[in-house]
Amino acid sequence: VRLAESGGGSAQSGGSMRLSCAVSGYTDSSYCMGWFRQAPGKEREFVSTIDSDGRIKYADSVKGRFTISEDNAKNTLSLQMNSLKPEDTAMYYCATHLNPWCVAVTDSYWGQGTQVTVSS
Repeated sequence: VRLAESGGGSAQSGGSMRLSCAVSGYTDSSYCMGWFRQAPGKEREFVSTIDSDGRIKYADSVKGRFTISEDNAKNTLSLQMNSLKPEDTAMYYCATHLNPWCVAVTDSYWGQGTQVTVSS
């Protein structure tokens, strides 16, 4: 299983950015997938997940600003980020094979991450 994130970069506060995650190596769509992020000096944190039934969760800090979506035909997971804030600055990771409660576990797969930097 391989995951490759793209779309990161720099943006001004209030701007937008779209992250994509190309998934390969498996075709089973029964797993929960999601986005996580890690800022310098902080623990990795949950951003958003989507399960096989399309149920979506967002962290309170991004609710109303970020939108997660998946394209099963293209094996792609996306994260549309609007109204960006400096505190959104972090390395963003996509993950699959989360457990049924969409929590990352030892057997989950991760991408290498893509850096998002938001300046004020």
